[in-house]
Amino acid sequence: MEIIRSHVEQVLSPALQQLGITNDNWKSMIAPSREKTMGDLSLPCFAFAKQLSMAPNQIAEKLQSLIGNNDVIDEINSTAGYLNFKASAKWLADYVISGNVRIGDALGGKPTGAKSVLIEHTSANPNGPFHVGRARNAILGDTLVRLHRLYGNEVRSEYYVDDMGKQVAVLAWALANLKPEQVDDILSDRDAVNDMWNNKPDHERVRWYQAAQVLRNDDSVKEGIEKAIAEMVHASENGDDEVLESFQNAYQPVLNGMLETLNRLRINFDEFTKESLFVTNGDVSKIMQKLSTLEIHGVADNGAEYLDLGSRGLKGKTEFYFRRGDGSSLYATRDIAYHIWKFSQCDNLINILGEDHKLQSKQVSLTLNELGYDSPEVLFYSFIKLPEGKMSTRKGNVVFMDDLLEEAKAHAANLVREIRTDYSDVEITEIAEAVGTSAVRFNIIKVSPDKGFTFRWEEALAFDSDSAPFIMYSHTRSRSISNKCLALGVTFDDIDNSKLQGESHEIPSSMYELLRVLATHNDALARSVEQNRPNLFANQLLNLANSYNGFYRDCKVILDGKVNKMYLAVSEIASKLMKSGMIGLGISPLEQM
Repeated sequence: MEIIRSHVEQVLSPALQQLGITNDNWKSMIAPSREKTMGDLSLPCFAFAKQLSMAPNQIAEKLQSLIGNNDVIDEINSTAGYLNFKASAKWLADYVISGNVRIGDALGGKPTGAKSVLIEHTSANPNGPFHVGRARNAILGDTLVRLHRLYGNEVRSEYYVDDMGKQVAVLAWALANLKPEQVDDILSDRDAVNDMWNNKPDHERVRWYQAAQVLRNDDSVKEGIEKAIAEMVHASENGDDEVLESFQNAYQPVLNGMLETLNRLRINFDEFTKESLFVTNGDVSKIMQKLSTLEIHGVADNGAEYLDLGSRGLKGKTEFYFRRGDGSSLYATRDIAYHIWKFSQCDNLINILGEDHKLQSKQVSLTLNELGYDSPEVLFYSFIKLPEGKMSTRKGNVVFMDDLLEEAKAHAANLVREIRTDYSDVEITEIAEAVGTSAVRFNIIKVSPDKGFTFRWEEALAFDSDSAPFIMYSHTRSRSISNKCLALGVTFDDIDNSKLQGESHEIPSSMYELLRVLATHNDALARSVEQNRPNLFANQLLNLANSYNGFYRDCKVILDGKVNKMYLAVSEIASKLMKSGMIGLGISPLEQM
């Protein structure tokens, strides 16, 4: 709880000086308490033990005896070498209702040091529909975009379109050389396209891609196919307009279908940048020329050029190839050009990448450093698996996001229909779509990016207390209270919060817990943004929803037809924070469920 840090420092400083600690190094040691029951902030005393010739627990106890309670801190305790501070309930109430807790975009302004941030995410090869594994990048990336905006930064979301690689060349070759009946015959052992997606081009064209992949493993025909694909790739890498156009004609309908799915998840992009741009505008050629002049430049026997990054500390595969023997560029070269361009667009650059890109990302960073540029920030994530193994569009063993979203919607509709018998089919459908897509998003967001997990239907569609529907229902409860107060002629805007501050009032324990969560809201948002970990803010929203439900149970905003203005003020602030937080996570804040 950073809001009490200055007060803690104020009372700690003279106490530490009495013990002989005269420097301020201890200020950086103050951190959130390990357990909520211990307090809000803690000072570990282990670092003082040698200087004071005392055990850490004795130091903590001595400091406790030297510090008195005050209006801000009403509980100080020592536990196992830690000195813990707990904020006063009354002071917290005054602080929260005064409007000091951030709601949305830094209370309508920018935080100190607001930055322009470019976040590149998703950037999936446009060769087939989004599956659950691919979607983790998109959902994490979009959530980080939203959280940065909530924090007050100026954010631009980027999709880097791979419009000239082997993946799109395979698709283009298949569409040009295979007839529908041939595709059906080659894929006779696989399920046909779901009737629901018959007119969705990403679902249709992925079968051409998969058929081509089967043929590429057929000894009787693969040599000719590989030659044709290689020629197309080579032409694209040299900026051949005709080939690049054929590639776009192949992938653009697929990309449109993928974006339709992402839009359903409330994921959109500010810019789409094609990989080929940096070949056709000459940037790649200039970069290759510059790289060839560096002291760590090398040439392979076949004429290919590379940088020896081993001399810069890279382990494992130390050669970073940037030019083929025939003079054409590689994907990595074009990635360098793209990064240099991105740095020209922002203060901070963040990439969302799978854990299998760690080596490539390190190579790009070191090469950028050689050219005088900073390294980008990277959020690496682990992969989602099916119970039977890793997902692959190439092999066809995937769970498509479109199918998952339909399943989630149907599941949500059944639940809403059971508890809201008075709702029309239209109302149920609208609520089910919002609840289903929110549940799927949150199921991915709440897991730390560095942790992989196995996708299971029953977990993705669970509507328990660890889910988006639980948060959504808590928010609708707060809106219901607001509407009932409105019917009684009392609104949040009518309340003079200054008159509520300083009043003598009892703070029920459940209200106190809600106030503590509200007071740490900005801390959680800052940590989530600074550490590029959306799951931290997801956990904050769960804590907020849980604490609000406790408050709702114990603190009657309306009793005997009268409105408790203090309770209403706290309820409304919690409601606003839930709504802005849900928007930050891409969860739909409904007025009713």
